[in-house]
Amino acid sequence: MLSYQHAYHAGNFADVHKHLTLHAVIDHLLRKDSSITYIDTHAGRGLYPLDASETLRLQEYREGVIPLWKARQALANEPLLSDWLAALANAQPAPSRLTHYPGSPWWMGHRRRKGDRQWLFELHPGEHEHLAQQPFSEAVERIHGDGLKGLLQRVPVKTPRLCVLIDPSYERKAEYHEVAETLLTAMHKARHAVVLVWYPLLPAGRHRELLEGLRDGGLRKVWYGEFIRQSPREGERGMFGSGMLVVNPPWGLDERLAAAMAPVVDSLGAPGSYRSGWWVGE
Repeated sequence: MLSYQHAYHAGNFADVHKHLTLHAVIDHLLRKDSSITYIDTHAGRGLYPLDASETLRLQEYREGVIPLWKARQALANEPLLSDWLAALANAQPAPSRLTHYPGSPWWMGHRRRKGDRQWLFELHPGEHEHLAQQPFSEAVERIHGDGLKGLLQRVPVKTPRLCVLIDPSYERKAEYHEVAETLLTAMHKARHAVVLVWYPLLPAGRHRELLEGLRDGGLRKVWYGEFIRQSPREGERGMFGSGMLVVNPPWGLDERLAAAMAPVVDSLGAPGSYRSGWWVGE
């Protein structure tokens, strides 16, 4: 099934949570000089104009990135969040106007250094066509293919460090199991990789299959952060929250993200909440 297109949801609350977490992780990684390979298993289009027909249909960015953008001056005292918003401004054709929302390829690559590598996988042919048109540098390799299989084919990598984002649509129930199995195999091949996994919080609670699969598979040092946008209502089927896992998280990540997510929760309004901690410790 290849029906999912992220353009319908670009800039929503889950994107804010996901990309703020990714930004914080990369910020820590860049404190060392050794080179990094970045792998994005579900890259999408790379950049989303907010006036695109798909994005305008649902306009989920109005309850995601827009309130934070409007409040960016008031949020200047929170270091991580203000830095993320400044980076967001740099992704705009005119920095004073929010007209585009950058996807994970941009958040991974806009601070890429000489010697760093970036591999972007996208299986959907239409999405990959959009991705191929983005003006990325020659250091970025765009692969039309299955990102989970591609990850296993390409690890271990030649650079001293590896950062991976796994961000499927979870259209198929089997994807939760597939992500867990892929991650367990990848970590056996690259034990020091820093891997981020996004998952939706849905009333059916299928994300537990992913979480329990990692724990039962013996993976260690797995941190989680969950942004609860609203309490799930009986009978509703939509996403009520966003979850992030980080395997081998950098020291201090939990505290920095908790401080940044507090004003995010406040800006996006009640009844949101944020929680984090170790899913599996040492």
